[in-house]
This record gives sequence, structure tokens and C-alpha cells, in this order.
Amino acid sequence: MKKIALFLFVAFFVNAVFAQKAVSIFNGKDLTGWTAHGTEKWYVENGLLICESGPDKAYGYLSTDKNYKNFDLTLEFKQSANGNSGVFFRSTIDGVKISGWQAEVAPPGSNTGGIYESYGRGWLIKPEAEKDKYLKFGDWNTYRIRVVGDEVTTWLNGHEMITLKDEKIGKGEGFIALQIHDGGGIKVAWRNIRIKEIK
Repeated sequence: MKKIALFLFVAFFVNAVFAQKAVSIFNGKDLTGWTAHGTEKWYVENGLLICESGPDKAYGYLSTDKNYKNFDLTLEFKQSANGNSGVFFRSTIDGVKISGWQAEVAPPGSNTGGIYESYGRGWLIKPEAEKDKYLKFGDWNTYRIRVVGDEVTTWLNGHEMITLKDEKIGKGEGFIALQIHDGGGIKVAWRNIRIKEIK
């Protein structure tokens, strides 16, 4: 009985540690594990993932080849030029028409940390205006997005931006994707993209 109890304890401990481990989903060398959609530019330079407007000045996306349901995602981004981008979750795509939810990344005064439903209800929640001060435009920002069941929480540089409970999000399935907005003149760098799946 003692051996069985010890085995069960070890198995539980190993599973708990595995479930809590964050793993990198960008290798700093190339786009392995990701798929680009559209004609905008996605490339790796000096260990950074770069998205940049192309000649079509259209929407572009870089999606994970794997789907993620419940997770805690952290990444760093640095905006230059316009800097309008975002992180989609539980999303699907047809061409460059993406369906799902976006945690906004945008210039000052444009609701970074809020949640937008693409080709659906539009803005679901925007951060309080005074929280815009947490965005360091032109410098590195740490972004955390936690999605579990029907609840989404975002943090920017350690500050909680929003918490949202939404039944439709709870039923969503799909990948994570980085966005480049249309309009041209946009460039954003990304690094340290790590995810912890929540079982």
C-alpha cells in the first residue's frame, strides 16, 4: 500500500509540474511552428520576430501551427512606427479573414490590453483610460494573456488591464496568432514568447 501511495504521489507531482511549465513557442532562429497568412512581412532578425507592413499595406497574421484552449501566455513586444498589432487566441482563419478574439496591441490611447472580437461583436472590453500610462511605446513591454474557460485576463508590464467573462469565448477553439494591422507603416518586434498550457 505504501508503494502504491508513493507511486500515486510521484505521478501527481510530475503531472502538476508538467502542467505548470511554460515553454517557448518561438525559437529565435526561424518561423518553425508558425504559419504566415497574407502578404505582409514576418521574419527573424537578431533573435527577434519582426512583423512589418508590406507593399499591399493589408492585414497579416502569423499563427501557431498548434491550437491552444486554456493557457497563460507571456511575450514581449516593442512598437515602432504605427505599432498597431495584437495577439489573437482561440482563432481560425480563411485567407486573411480571421475569426476569434484579439488582445489589443496598439499606439497610446488605442486600448492596448482590451479584447476585440474579429468579424463579430467588435470591442468586448476596453481598459480604463488611466491604464494607458502602463504602455511603453517605442520600448519593450511585457504582455501576459491568461485564457481559462470563459475568462480572459490581460496584464501589461505587470498591471492588470482587463478581466472578462464571456460565454462565446468559452466555446471558442483555435490557434494563437500575432497580427499586423492594415494601413501600412507598421513595425513591431516580438521576443520571449512563452506559453503555459492549463489542463
